Amino acid sequence: ALPVLDFCRFARSSKPRPQGMDAKRLGERGASEFLGTYLLVFTVGCNVLSGNAIFAAISIAAVLMVMIYNLGDVSGGHFNPAVSLAVTCIGRMEPLTEGDEKGWLAFLAYTAVQLVAGVLGGLSYYGVFGRSFPLYPKPGFSWAEMAIVEFLYTFLLCFVVLNVACTGGYNGGKQPNQFYGFAIGFVIIAGGYAAGWISGGALNPAVALGIDVANFSLWWCWVYMVVQFLGGGAAALMFGFIRPLAAEKETAKEAPEAQTSGDSKELDQVEYMYVKPLSEFIGTYFLVLTVGLNVLQGSNHHAAVFSIAAALIVSIYALGDVSGGHFNPAVTLAILARNAGDGGGNAGFYIGAQLLAGILAGLSFVGITGRSFPLGPGPGFGWASLCVAELIFTFVLCFTVLSVATLKTVHLKDYVGLAIGFTILVGGYAVGAISGACLNPAVAIGIDIAHATRGGMFWQSLAYTVVECLGGILAACIFFITRPDEFPEIAAMKGEEAKPAAAAPARGAEA
Repeated sequence: ALPVLDFCRFARSSKPRPQGMDAKRLGERGASEFLGTYLLVFTVGCNVLSGNAIFAAISIAAVLMVMIYNLGDVSGGHFNPAVSLAVTCIGRMEPLTEGDEKGWLAFLAYTAVQLVAGVLGGLSYYGVFGRSFPLYPKPGFSWAEMAIVEFLYTFLLCFVVLNVACTGGYNGGKQPNQFYGFAIGFVIIAGGYAAGWISGGALNPAVALGIDVANFSLWWCWVYMVVQFLGGGAAALMFGFIRPLAAEKETAKEAPEAQTSGDSKELDQVEYMYVKPLSEFIGTYFLVLTVGLNVLQGSNHHAAVFSIAAALIVSIYALGDVSGGHFNPAVTLAILARNAGDGGGNAGFYIGAQLLAGILAGLSFVGITGRSFPLGPGPGFGWASLCVAELIFTFVLCFTVLSVATLKTVHLKDYVGLAIGFTILVGGYAVGAISGACLNPAVAIGIDIAHATRGGMFWQSLAYTVVECLGGILAACIFFITRPDEFPEIAAMKGEEAKPAAAAPARGAEA
């Protein structure tokens, strides 16, 4: 009940600026949303009609990222009616008129502009190519599977937008973060490849409408649009659960401050103890779901590793300042070992949430596709090779987390998510053919249980889990050797002063 009450208080207390936009401001924002949405839909169509299967999602993600950085400070850079709905639901939409206290008139105006831009973008690529393509579930899938993946990844897109663009990021709320465009664009890489072979990966009502109009059909777009709007609404609801302190700050202040990493210790209060495990659950769920949906497309899916890395990157950027952004029991174990057991109570909750999320994600991708896949050594390799591969690259992942996210003074700030996520690219391409490059017990157990539901054996994940946990512990040991100044007792033995702690706690230090 506490999360529901927190969200209700959040919705009631949201206080956008009471004054409305003047005509000049309205024109600027409308032009911004029109241009960004038009280019997004036009880019979608050009990629699909060019047959650019491998890099299509990257191209679409790039145009979204570029336009967000170009125009985000003008209109917010929504370019998606579902995003506008989510932003309005949490009270962050600038009102259209003085009477538009909650911003709903502004939402309707944004949505109208975005939908018109989507239609014109669709007609433009039709005019260039002289042909179009239909919008409907891909062969072998029904409207139900389409609706599930469109809901889930539209939810992820809107949820990431709310967490990276409507909060203060890693800088304690004093300065805006610089990673918001990367984080939002990378959701398209994660969801475009994971969901594209099932639903087309539209994730945007303006895209759905533009594609259907360009194909001179108005049928499936309405199903897509309803599901996508539901995803945006669900993202707003979950945002209230994950960041309950934002509601209290808005109640206390006329000029609210978003919940940032500085609130992390307040989240340890009893009434907010659900927040950090819930954060870990969400990030781990989407990571394992993205793994499964990518792997099930087959060995010719060359962008699978990039999609999986993108899912980890966006989850870290969205939730890193809430729970530390572990999403991996081996990472949690490494941080626990690095902290010599401090915060062990949280670690147990984290690992439980991560394993539960992995299992549910495994059941989800089996339910969506009707298929599973086994763990084990790749062709030509044995279990010894598998164990070495998993040990080394789980070590690389955990050591990277410790080195960039748990220092007393975090220097990278906006690049933490990229640094950690790119270790998935390193390991995925290096040893994917040997072990599958799970590098995460939650991934291994989720895959194994999913395969067991289709008649497979459940035991391989146990070997993966042991080796991956050893990789996490090894990372903590090497961190201790390479960075002794991070440990006050070592500095004291050397007669040195320990480094002063930073004003805001480092990501990952909470567990």
